[in-house]
Amino acid sequence: MSDLAKLTGPKVLPASGGPARQLVVLLHGVGADGDDLISLADYWSALLPDAEFVSPNAPDQCDMSPYGFQWFSLLDRSMAAMTAGVKKVAPVINAYIDEALAERGLTPDKLALVGFSQGTMTSLYVALRRPEPVAAVLGYSGALLAPDLLTAEIKSRPPVLLVHGDADQVVPAQALPAAQSALQAAGVPVDVEVRPGLGHGIDQEGLTRGGFFLKRSLLG
Repeated sequence: MSDLAKLTGPKVLPASGGPARQLVVLLHGVGADGDDLISLADYWSALLPDAEFVSPNAPDQCDMSPYGFQWFSLLDRSMAAMTAGVKKVAPVINAYIDEALAERGLTPDKLALVGFSQGTMTSLYVALRRPEPVAAVLGYSGALLAPDLLTAEIKSRPPVLLVHGDADQVVPAQALPAAQSALQAAGVPVDVEVRPGLGHGIDQEGLTRGGFFLKRSLLG
């Protein structure tokens, strides 16, 4: 795994032109990179003019493709293997988050994690185990890893919004109610949005719902 200092990627500074008062960290899916999600800033910066958006590249080259990066390997998609993978990368992401907050003089309640697919799995795992809650977790087309460990390991309960297409053939739509049930059982405030006819992706309605969720969570 790469050195922590090399977890870098594109960023978009606050639309207001002033210092960042909120930070939105975007975690991409497997085989992609930070450029894949940084354009979400274009949709949400009007709602969050004082927010900076950062989209780090995952630390490892994707082992299923000559292109892109991964937060953990998916060659073995068993729950045990994926949980071991996300557990290994979690300290890298936590260090990145802590440094990013410190550089901007922000506290965790001014940070939101947004993930897509594997980035959602990673965001949920990391956020729920941080000692201080972040402002929000917004997850698209993902899943909750290690649900059986959550009650024992959870340290914070930030609000969560999960958005999933009911035609997703990559991460099956059944992952949404499964995650919702486990999060509710652990006392996490969770809301869900099922997008009719949507495959493994993000649509305009999902972006709109996500944007207002971020605004409410970060600005109150």
